[in-house]
Amino acid sequence: MDISLRRLEDSDLSVFWQQLTDPELQRMAAVTRKYHYDRGHFDQHWARVRSDPSVILRTVLADGVVAGHVAVFGPPQEREVTYVIGRAHWGRGIATTVLAELIELEPVRPLHADAAADNAGSIRVLQKCGFVVTGKSRCFARARDEEIDLVHLTLS
Repeated sequence: MDISLRRLEDSDLSVFWQQLTDPELQRMAAVTRKYHYDRGHFDQHWARVRSDPSVILRTVLADGVVAGHVAVFGPPQEREVTYVIGRAHWGRGIATTVLAELIELEPVRPLHADAAADNAGSIRVLQKCGFVVTGKSRCFARARDEEIDLVHLTLS
């Protein structure tokens, strides 16, 4: 399988919307925002993200098909990674491959990430890329409508 990153194109947004509104993906991610449920908020969010020069944002391609996106965002001392891989592409090593490529694009360390404590797949992806668990907390997970345990990870 050919896995690669490229700059975001306008046509990617419709795929991202489909992925982010997938109830199973939302449940797995747990911590969701308004833009996961409302197209107007989604469009505003992506306009803001795309206009921020400090954000490193890439579309994930798997065999030429848009499989998701990865990004680094935040101020220098608090840079954070995020990634979404559509459910149709889960379990194929795509997230690990593209996260490793993304962190090569960002020289700032440390990098941070959060994952629901029961999201073993995401935690495993982050650890394969060098992140280590540095803390835990609780937060409200809108997708689950309950408080959950959250794991904080750091790449030094």
